[in-house]
This record gives sequence, structure tokens and C-alpha cells, in this order.
Amino acid sequence: MHEMSLCEGVLQVLQTEAEKQGFHRVKTVILEIGDLSSVEPEAMRFSFDVVMKNSLAENANLTIENIPGTAWCMQCSKNVLIKQRYDECPDCGGYQLQVVSGDEMRIKELEVE
Repeated sequence: MHEMSLCEGVLQVLQTEAEKQGFHRVKTVILEIGDLSSVEPEAMRFSFDVVMKNSLAENANLTIENIPGTAWCMQCSKNVLIKQRYDECPDCGGYQLQVVSGDEMRIKELEVE
């Protein structure tokens, strides 16, 4: 379960930003997670609660915003929605797709004290 290590990375970012910006408690974390990122949202929620225990983000609310997977189809010359990597183009059936978005995971917003 790589979500645990992802949450540990989020905690490191929170600790670094707390030192820089002078906050002492995180109340809410909003993450953007793409459909193509191979991150399982439910595993992320579970891991978040475990990793944030006894930290500045203990009991913080985690909100996950989904980013749909999109790719540029070289045959159609347009952006198309895809559910997973190596899907065929939903319009032409071609496989020459270049991922444009949906493979990222980032901290979008924090609510802190």
C-alpha cells in the first residue's frame, strides 16, 4: 500500500510549511488526486488518519477532489477522457494517446491555525 508513504510525504510537507509559515495545527487538507495516479482514495483516507496521529494534523479533515484522466489523441487531434492508462480513444479507437492530466496528486489547499 503506497498510500501510506504518500501520506508520510504529505506530513513532511505540512511540517515544513508549518515551520515556514508559523502555524501549529492543520484543520483541513484538500488533495487533488487524478484518476490515472494509481492512488486508491479509500486507502488514502485510512492511511491519512494513521500517519497524522500525534502530529500537527491529528484529527484533520481530509477532502479528496478527483481529477479526471484526459489524453491527447494523435489520430483525432483532440483531448479525450480516459479511465485508465492504455485505454483506447473513445472517439476513434486508436491507441496513440498522450496523457495530459489525471496522473497527478497534489495538496490543493490547507486550513490551518
